[in-house]
Amino acid sequence: MGGKPKTTITRYKQPQPQERKAILVGVEFPGNDAPPFAETLDELESLAATAYYTPVATLSQRLTVVNPKTLIGKGKVEEVLRAVRHHSADVVIFDDNLSPAQNRNLENTFKCRVIDRSWLILEIFRDHARTREAKTQVELASLKYALPRLTRMWGHLSRQRGGIGLRDVGETQIQLDRRLIRDQITKLARQLKQIDREKKTQRKSRGGVYKVALVGYTNAGKSTLMNRLTGARVLIENKLFATLDSTIRKIKKNFPYPVLLSDTVGLIDKLPHDLIASFKSTLDEVRDADLLLKMMDISDPNVERQIQTTNKVLNELEVENTDSILVFNKIDRIEDPEILEAQVQRNPEAICISCQDGKGLDRLRQAIVECYENKLTPWRININYEYAKVIPQIRKHGVIAKTDYEEKFIRLHLRLPPGGKEKVNAILKLAREQQ
Repeated sequence: MGGKPKTTITRYKQPQPQERKAILVGVEFPGNDAPPFAETLDELESLAATAYYTPVATLSQRLTVVNPKTLIGKGKVEEVLRAVRHHSADVVIFDDNLSPAQNRNLENTFKCRVIDRSWLILEIFRDHARTREAKTQVELASLKYALPRLTRMWGHLSRQRGGIGLRDVGETQIQLDRRLIRDQITKLARQLKQIDREKKTQRKSRGGVYKVALVGYTNAGKSTLMNRLTGARVLIENKLFATLDSTIRKIKKNFPYPVLLSDTVGLIDKLPHDLIASFKSTLDEVRDADLLLKMMDISDPNVERQIQTTNKVLNELEVENTDSILVFNKIDRIEDPEILEAQVQRNPEAICISCQDGKGLDRLRQAIVECYENKLTPWRININYEYAKVIPQIRKHGVIAKTDYEEKFIRLHLRLPPGGKEKVNAILKLAREQQ
């Protein structure tokens, strides 16, 4: 029989890193300012799964005094060791930061990798970094973390090359490694400064445009909302820190004004300080914003903790006085209406939405419009009829609240954003020059 030969398309699945067995260890410290213990352990389990670790056991201990050698007590160390041997675990993950000495002592005892929450988050960031900026930020934070944790693992070189009058080669190797890491940190810091300068130039070019930034807990649905409001195609995954790079798009759908929306890196409890510092240029999108949309997953039982963590980081970024709207997402996942009602009563200013089915999005758009219009400055200008053709251009840079047609001129009652007056005057000046 005739006809074109049938084409066979082979689709290959993206290979995933091999999952590794992990023992999770949490330490509960007394104090009102400490995060709820059960919540942080649940979060640690989610972080481990995102990094392709398979938690096989979770152990915890309540401490009033920290063991400087191992963080946890001697008996708990033996219990973790038995769990490592029983499950043939590949790694032990602590929910709290370990000192370099504690890390080394625990690895010598367990005979496997030992990492803490900060390093686990860095691993996730390294896996998800896509752009030059994100990769540089993660590498810098990783090197800052690793520098004090270099261990004296070079004794075999001393035995091979030792001799009378020679310094210990192991010490020399560590010094060399530290110098190389410091040099690399300096180089990466310079690269980030250059990236920061480029970003500042880009932000200046967006001057006068109303800027809205999405902030909030990781996996709260920020990227989904970004796609809903702008038509962008930001990656959406049900994972923590699925996207790291700041994405900026113009809000298009059912929106009367030029507004830019930026999607920033997600927040989480105990986010490493070096990581926050490294992501300065990304978080500057938050500092530069006129309005913050604080996104929370209302279906998460720990939503109040999410709000506290978000507000804490925003205070650290010194943007607590920026206009903000609290947004509760994922209302479609709440089966009991009383739970939703209770959250609304605690946070009456919040707007409840579902990015999945679009509920509440119109109300959110209207709230953004109201915040935008509250920022506008009233201004009145008279335009001769011969320059009436520039009115459509003026409308692009502000709101024409009222138009009066007088005998010799048109009086426009404007409401303008910051920088709007300069742009309107520039339009009129160009029109006169071209006349």
